[in-house]
Amino acid sequence: MLNLEYSTSLLFCLLPLLLFIFIKLSSIFANPSSSKYSGKLPRSYPLIGSSFAILANRNRRIQWTSDILRDSPTSTFVLHRPFGYRQVFTANPSNVQHLLKTHFHQYQKGDIFRTTLSDLLGDGIFNADGESWKFQRQVSSHQFNTKSLRNFVENVVDVELSDRLLPILSAAAKNTTVLDFQDVLQRFAFDNICKIAFGYDPAYLLPSMPPARFAEAFENAVRISSERLNSAHRLIWKTKRLLGVGSEKKLQIAVNEVREFAKRVIKGKKKELSDKSSLESVDLLSRFLSSGHSDENFVTDIVISFILAGRDTTSAALTWFFWLVSCNPEVEEEILREIREKSDSPVYDEVKDMVYTHAALSESMRLYPPVPTDTKEAMEDDVLPDGTVVKKGTRVSYHPYAMGRLERLWGSDWADFRPERWLEREAETGKWRFVGRDSFTYPVFQAGPRICLGKEMAFLQMKRLVAGVLWRFRVVPAVEEEGVELDPVFISYLSSKMKGGFPVIIKERE
Repeated sequence: MLNLEYSTSLLFCLLPLLLFIFIKLSSIFANPSSSKYSGKLPRSYPLIGSSFAILANRNRRIQWTSDILRDSPTSTFVLHRPFGYRQVFTANPSNVQHLLKTHFHQYQKGDIFRTTLSDLLGDGIFNADGESWKFQRQVSSHQFNTKSLRNFVENVVDVELSDRLLPILSAAAKNTTVLDFQDVLQRFAFDNICKIAFGYDPAYLLPSMPPARFAEAFENAVRISSERLNSAHRLIWKTKRLLGVGSEKKLQIAVNEVREFAKRVIKGKKKELSDKSSLESVDLLSRFLSSGHSDENFVTDIVISFILAGRDTTSAALTWFFWLVSCNPEVEEEILREIREKSDSPVYDEVKDMVYTHAALSESMRLYPPVPTDTKEAMEDDVLPDGTVVKKGTRVSYHPYAMGRLERLWGSDWADFRPERWLEREAETGKWRFVGRDSFTYPVFQAGPRICLGKEMAFLQMKRLVAGVLWRFRVVPAVEEEGVELDPVFISYLSSKMKGGFPVIIKERE
């Protein structure tokens, strides 16, 4: 017994050193060309699996796995991780339907996903399964009726646009100031989600662009949590967390800041509920606090989940949208034509009926989805429709980023930004009519029972912002220094981003 304890202690002491040596050897022996385009399956070795390829492509994981899926005959492949763990990646619509609908109860978030993201998301809706997920979805669904959506567009988005965003853009145009438009859009989305979901205005989008401890902490927490999820093996981050070093130490500091912010919001809402016999409007947080759940940690998890959904996804979609529009002036002109046609309509009706802009946003998210991959865990042995064998406990990831780049789904012009692929001309009127794709071919908003509740709200918010901004301004990517690559780099944490931000110059329209 003593020898066993001694051996265990010795192994634990040597583990950090072994991990360090493994990572260094991986960076030395990994094939440098594997970090460039390669559709070939990564080579797998005994015990360590495809760790060399995983580490070599750690900075372009989404693009790397997408390349492999595009070359796969079934749009599916199996990645071998260390110690015999297998992860299935798929861009096959039949498999996506199998995962998200027909065998929904067989594929859940699972223990690996939940434990990896639990420090940040806890038991919030995006990290929950079973009855907890059902309860949160049921309460949340009441917030997305037509009355709430109209209120959101007219009294939240439009006010934030008119009172904050447009004056900032006007000043930037006058002073020829270079703005990080990604940062601006994140601030806009953060104010909006806090107002509509919590009845709280953080006033994050201000002319001075003030730094915010919460925003920085949230960014760090999301990034490090994502790195955990995509690490070569969970043992790496678990060891660092146990020792309280490196990125895990930074994560705990960031998470504490995020949770303190959420608790302050909850405290303010509780006071508001106790001070007033009835509220003028019922927000999402009020619904949860009135549902009988008094556990502060649980409500905190809910707040953090909705900040993640409302801040990061819409701002990511809009960032890539404005870049694509700037590169395609004919699309911008068509959007402007639509804005002119709808300019006399009430705000909500104007936004709701912007068919071409809706298509342009859908096309942008096809190429640059806000959530480029999502992962489920098999609760029992299974076989996917394309014949891929899945063992219990296997992680299965469907890949919207790769799916938007498959010629077999979108045609030989898949690389072109072409909103018309979503449109048809009505025979009688000659007007555009939006023609959507099924949610298993285009799972940008998920599909099946977990399909995004806020899909319509997100589109309304984005279309209102696009109309308000493009009607008055041109958003022009700032000229880079000579020799610097002009095309932005797509990176992904729990949601996608533009590496280094999106520097732009704002120009008034004549």
